[in-house]
Amino acid sequence: MRIGLLASNPELASNQRILEAGEERGHRIRLYDVRQCYMKLDAEHPEIHYRGGKLLNKLDAVIPRIRPDLTFYGCALVRQFESLGIYSLNSAEAIAHSRDKLYSLQHLLQNGLPIPTTGFADSPLDTDELIDMVNGAPLIVKLLEGPERRGVVLAESRTAGESLINAFKSLQANLLVQEYIRESEGKSLRLLVVDGKVVCAVERQGIPGQFRHKKQLARQTVARISTEERRLAIKAARSIGLKVAGVDMLRSRKGPLILEVTSSPALADLEEVCGKDLAGAMVSAVEKQLGWKRQLASSVKSEG
Repeated sequence: MRIGLLASNPELASNQRILEAGEERGHRIRLYDVRQCYMKLDAEHPEIHYRGGKLLNKLDAVIPRIRPDLTFYGCALVRQFESLGIYSLNSAEAIAHSRDKLYSLQHLLQNGLPIPTTGFADSPLDTDELIDMVNGAPLIVKLLEGPERRGVVLAESRTAGESLINAFKSLQANLLVQEYIRESEGKSLRLLVVDGKVVCAVERQGIPGQFRHKKQLARQTVARISTEERRLAIKAARSIGLKVAGVDMLRSRKGPLILEVTSSPALADLEEVCGKDLAGAMVSAVEKQLGWKRQLASSVKSEG
């Protein structure tokens, strides 16, 4: 099978693992830089080009790993592949919905999925009421356009929260505020869902004094998850429409709460913690969708 990995950085460990997994399973797989793909929209002869050559008949499927700052163009490119009948592991619509943090939270709620109490407003005049909506300080302030684990700030006091919100609003930045789940004690869960199954679950423990779970600042261990946490992760990925999703959760007194659903979760660090071939699971999901069956070397030898 011919697979295109739509990404930007060939040196990224997660991208390298997907390329390795595709080759190990006997496929022709290549990384295509999203920024160097371009499209021809035409009723009779629609095309996709890459560095001067056509891609139309060279691929059976694509695995999109779209960088946050390339979401608009990346989704347009994935839609073009889909319009040409080329399967995409995550659809353009699902990627776009997952990147819109406010939309995805509203969508999760509409599907009966629990999230932390969240507030959103357009005017700085609403700051006091916004903070009250999420039960006061401490509270979390999130930029809607911020990439994973960035643009997320803990305001420990009401004054700090007011200053943060008003500062961001003065820059015309879209943001939301969320209640702080004190009982989580700096821990969160990352569940990786592939093709409707939770294939890996880790617990992230932030270093004391550090709020955000940056990979280089957090300790990650294999997590034992409940049946309810597993069910919610699968339902969250399915509701957004993602075949591959990283679902972030907090454990609270009210039960598990979903923080975010991401469409391009990091794989290499999860594989290291879980000891599983997660990249291979992604390639397997493509195989399953296209009905491709592997011909093992042993069977080839037996025929010879």
